[in-house]
Amino acid sequence: MPLSHPSADPRPPDTLVGDLLDRSVEPLEPTAVDQARMTAAHRALTALDGSRRVYGVTHGFGPLVDHAADPDPARQGLGLISHLATGQGEPLPPDVTRTMVWLRLRGMTLGHSAVAPKTWQRLADLLNAGFVPVVPSEGSLSASGDLVPLAHAALAFAAAGSGDGGGAGSRTRSPAFPEAWCRDAGGAWRRAGSAAVLDGLGLPPVTWDARSALAFVNGSSACLARALHTHRELGALTRAAAAVTGRTAALLGASGEPYEDALQRVRNQPGQRTVASWIRTERIASGATPDPAPGPGRPLQERYSLRCAPQVLGAVLDQLDLQGSVLADEAEGCSDNPVLVDGDLLHGGNFHAAPVAFASEAHASCTHQVAYLMERQLALVLDPAANGGLPPLLTPRPGAASGFAGVQIAASSHLGRLRQLGHPASFTAVPTNLHNQDQVPLALNSANAVAQMTERTWWILGSLLLAVNQLAHLTGHRDGDEARLWRELREEFPPLDRDRPLAGEITRAAALARARHLPLTTTDPDATTAAV
Repeated sequence: MPLSHPSADPRPPDTLVGDLLDRSVEPLEPTAVDQARMTAAHRALTALDGSRRVYGVTHGFGPLVDHAADPDPARQGLGLISHLATGQGEPLPPDVTRTMVWLRLRGMTLGHSAVAPKTWQRLADLLNAGFVPVVPSEGSLSASGDLVPLAHAALAFAAAGSGDGGGAGSRTRSPAFPEAWCRDAGGAWRRAGSAAVLDGLGLPPVTWDARSALAFVNGSSACLARALHTHRELGALTRAAAAVTGRTAALLGASGEPYEDALQRVRNQPGQRTVASWIRTERIASGATPDPAPGPGRPLQERYSLRCAPQVLGAVLDQLDLQGSVLADEAEGCSDNPVLVDGDLLHGGNFHAAPVAFASEAHASCTHQVAYLMERQLALVLDPAANGGLPPLLTPRPGAASGFAGVQIAASSHLGRLRQLGHPASFTAVPTNLHNQDQVPLALNSANAVAQMTERTWWILGSLLLAVNQLAHLTGHRDGDEARLWRELREEFPPLDRDRPLAGEITRAAALARARHLPLTTTDPDATTAAV
């Protein structure tokens, strides 16, 4: 039976997530169809005129659904977002928050949320003008959507919340609350009161009615935005790990047989085959001969961290395809409650973020595998038993100097912390909200953890890059066709002839790699041939 992936490069890199993130930074303009759908849905909801119970409109929220709502829709809406503004911790990055808002608004254009069209347009105008709320990253169950972070965003759009409704003694927040992001003179993000930012844009705040406020907070957009960005980071890390594997194999004279296409073809895993092609390309560009035989003194079979890199990183690529499809499907749907479908008002649980939670937990496992592989490659290049007899810890003055000992210690710590963060958040769920939310996914907790994991993986990569750069210095390696990243590393980071503090160099090396590889996951249609 023929194998299912016969071509030499059978698999383009995942593009669904990159395409979504590219779209999310463009101005949000509703089509005529979008406008018609939103208008029809809003009219249908308004036409009910109290003839049936509507969650959050005629009746209260959560376990209070059997109690009548405030007869003033504006008070009901402001009360909803006010009582949910309980988030803590560092804010989500501005780019993640902007994606979050874009996802909420894009989902409303499907015409199922019945938001007031004027409210939608006001929000879109603010987003297009660059208004980005400051949103705390901690406090969401991702069950009835990401209620808490989205409520903070809603308050920022309304410029409301600084002691509202409670008199002088109620001011437990700073007068600047809620906040929004703005740029300083140098282009860096800074925080300011949202009212002041709105004034600077010359645009009025949003006035929330009950249905529009509920539609804004009652969805999976915070965890989804975070997961989309970490998905992109993980793709870049995987590509970078393949590149450094090929470079390391070339500098050590390791066998090229583990990366031969024929070997991958009989396994029939498309991601593995793609990674092997990336490693082969980098190995040849770094000076290895086309002959895959091991160099003098090298073993027939290398340690698994070199030999099995296509299998490990290829499995990550295939998972990215799978999880990217799940995340893209979530982004194209409506995560809200209740929803209007073909004129019928339906109450259910489309806000429950289980798909995003499981995708983020898969991301955590994949991130760990990339980090683990690179930490083991770092151990390999520092070990005289595996690096071809070079000095231990790659110092030319063993004993008088310690070389990369400190670098390896820190990298081991990063891997340990990364493993702590990777525990599935859905395993830690606690029923709450008078047992109304008795099954919760904690998707944003998982997505936040993966963001921290990817940050530490970049640190491990930076550590490995410095060691491989030192390996090139020690072996006197020079080649004329090497990729730009390796030239930058050699020019910026001199040989480690004497011990020096390397913390800053680790982060700079990681930043160089990120700049080289992250664009491949978002804009390049063929990452296998893009220059690195």
